[in-house]
Amino acid sequence: MIWFKDFKLEEVKDIVTTDNILDPLGIEFIELGPDFVKVRMPVDKRTHQVHGILHGGATCVLAETAGSFASLMCIDLDKHYAVGSQITANHLRPVTEGHVTATCTPVHIGRKKHVWDIPVHADNGKLIAKCELTCMVIEKPSL
Repeated sequence: MIWFKDFKLEEVKDIVTTDNILDPLGIEFIELGPDFVKVRMPVDKRTHQVHGILHGGATCVLAETAGSFASLMCIDLDKHYAVGSQITANHLRPVTEGHVTATCTPVHIGRKKHVWDIPVHADNGKLIAKCELTCMVIEKPSL
């Protein structure tokens, strides 16, 4: 297990508060494993671009949500915090409805940098985007 402690899915859902970008986009955590996080988002008018297909920016929000939270789960939150510093996304095929699911797994977990591989799949199992997120781990200032 790569996590700082043994997180449970319900605990993660409690940590993710409302009144942020996750709520209006319908993003939800659906599965935690010993070395992965799965996050899902609906494809509907909230996440469409003008042509009625999934907006690439919404895909990036989904991927960054998965990776940033995975980084938070790897560190002692009393001493550090983690923030996304770089994201890349290759959008491979359009989606017009249903859900997309991001599965986040580690490429590198260092003391100051985490890199995450985040493929995004449609309900039919087809890969619709391939993302990678780098997060920086920063020490909290002493009080």
